[in-house]
Amino acid sequence: MKTTNNEYRILLYYKFVHIADPEAFADEHRAFCEKLGVKGRILVAEEGINGTLSGTIEQTNRYMEYMQQHPLFYDMVFKVDEYHKHAFKKLFVRPKKEIVTFRVDEYQLAPHEETGKYISPKEFYELLQREDVIVVDGRNDYEYDIGHFRNAIRPDVKSFREFPEWIRKNLSQFKDRKIITYCTGGIRCEKLTAFMLKEGFQDVGQLEGGIATYGKDPEVRGELFDGKMYVFDERISVPINQVEEVVVGKCYHCGKPDDRYINCAYDLCHRQHICCKECEEKYHGFCSKECEEAKVGTVS
Repeated sequence: MKTTNNEYRILLYYKFVHIADPEAFADEHRAFCEKLGVKGRILVAEEGINGTLSGTIEQTNRYMEYMQQHPLFYDMVFKVDEYHKHAFKKLFVRPKKEIVTFRVDEYQLAPHEETGKYISPKEFYELLQREDVIVVDGRNDYEYDIGHFRNAIRPDVKSFREFPEWIRKNLSQFKDRKIITYCTGGIRCEKLTAFMLKEGFQDVGQLEGGIATYGKDPEVRGELFDGKMYVFDERISVPINQVEEVVVGKCYHCGKPDDRYINCAYDLCHRQHICCKECEEKYHGFCSKECEEAKVGTVS
């Protein structure tokens, strides 16, 4: 039967909990997901599980019921978005060393035991308006560029594992200041704030549930988040602010305000960049003249 609009859903979730045998768990979980018919990316490690997947309403309901009947995940919190189709092309369930790659060897980070104070969306909204509070975006620079909280510091990092060095270089002088952090769904801030506490920061908090939860909170309605939230599925970005629309992204080619990410049309580059419709047409979807010439060369 052909489905209609919003008969699919996207689930975003994580939990830090000890998994004794990640490889065996991943094999068993993959088999269940394949039988169920969901698609997405699920990472499993000794420290827990981190997943985002899509499926029909029935499939996602069954998945959530299955997880909440599991003794390790009975209290799993799911962030749910409606959608009109699958947001992923395939299913990946993989055992990894970490469910979010941070690679800090000098500390034994345990986010489920020691992490920054959880801040509700309402409290976070209020803290954003205080001049004495430092707001740190816990995501990659390209995620910040398409959307972020007003007055948040832009991290000069292209992957999460670069954060420890960036924090030591840029934030060490603020260890006595109140710092609040945020990310997409909350998982990265769990490790980020745990690391900052180990480094001697005194007052560190994190947005509970991340931007995804903030945008759906009935009190704040996404206010003070400018632009769109970057997501790691086929949607690429989603609106958050229900109060006002502010575009913060700029076209890679002409600099005009825009919030569309596209991939370079040259497969060996595939660079993701913000591009307005006019420049996408003008440059044929390529990020540079070199990529277009290289593509033509491979065809000829």
